[in-house]
Amino acid sequence: MAGKDYYKILGISRTATDKDVKAAFRKLARQHHPDVNPGNKSSEGKFKEVNEAFEILSDPEKRKKYDQYGENWQYGDQMAEAARQQQPPGGGWNFNQSQGGPQGTSFEQGDLEGIFGDLFSGRGAGTRSRAPRARRGQDIEYAVEVSLEEAFNGTLRSLSLQSEQTCATCLGTGYIQKVPCSVCWGTGVLPVVKKLEVKIPAGVKDGSRVRIAGKGAPGSAGGPAGDLYLVMTVKPHLLFQRKEDDLYVDVPTPLFTAILGGEVKVPTLKGTKLALKIPFETQNERVFRLVGQGMPHLGDSQRGDLLAAVKVTLPTELTREEMALFEKLKLLRPI
Repeated sequence: MAGKDYYKILGISRTATDKDVKAAFRKLARQHHPDVNPGNKSSEGKFKEVNEAFEILSDPEKRKKYDQYGENWQYGDQMAEAARQQQPPGGGWNFNQSQGGPQGTSFEQGDLEGIFGDLFSGRGAGTRSRAPRARRGQDIEYAVEVSLEEAFNGTLRSLSLQSEQTCATCLGTGYIQKVPCSVCWGTGVLPVVKKLEVKIPAGVKDGSRVRIAGKGAPGSAGGPAGDLYLVMTVKPHLLFQRKEDDLYVDVPTPLFTAILGGEVKVPTLKGTKLALKIPFETQNERVFRLVGQGMPHLGDSQRGDLLAAVKVTLPTELTREEMALFEKLKLLRPI
């Protein structure tokens, strides 16, 4: 007595986990949803099959009975009792997981109907499954790229998310008085494009995950929505380099300032410039630390430092008089 193979309908193995079942259902439900395939009777029928398979395999108790008794899992206890009553002397029956019939004994359709006819009479076609339990919606990850300035100051982003929303007709239960909802076809959700403005806090770095509570996938059967996680990528900057919360920047310094001492201007991500005093005889590549002028630390008020590296610049297009002075200096400081 071959029946529906719910595992085959969802395209999964019998050892599939609950996560596998849910992932397969969501993929097929989106593919065959009536809103995506208007007027397509084939997709409509497939959508109903997928929904039926998910309802059974996502419920641990139903799945256990289905694995044991097959398509007639609803009557598993009665089938087992009837089989025991019909058990031949000296033999026993084990119910086949894939066919729902006893192993080791051959039965035709009429034989089974004779055994279970009284048990199934008037019940099989009219039996309705109870509404599914409330489940929390899945969390969603969304990749976001920001500039270093945006990571420094914080920013806002407008997102367009392919998502789902709770069906307003059945309030996410998928059922109305135990009958599958005709609007969402029993899924409890409808596909939708969400427009969302989110705040990205100052201090994010590559790999930071910013949580937006309750903006993930909607729950089923009235369960709460999941969360949205923004996975951050910070674009490289032409001037500044970032290491954790510290910033590094090169500061062009005239030769005469490096030798005699003086003042240079250090750029910042704020768009301002800080005055930095250079002592006399400052060597090329020397690094000065400007405390608290680096990146904000994500989640608190602390900040990294700004490290300014001196890059001595040599004069060009020297006059004869300037060349003569360098020659004189050379004589005064022989190698």
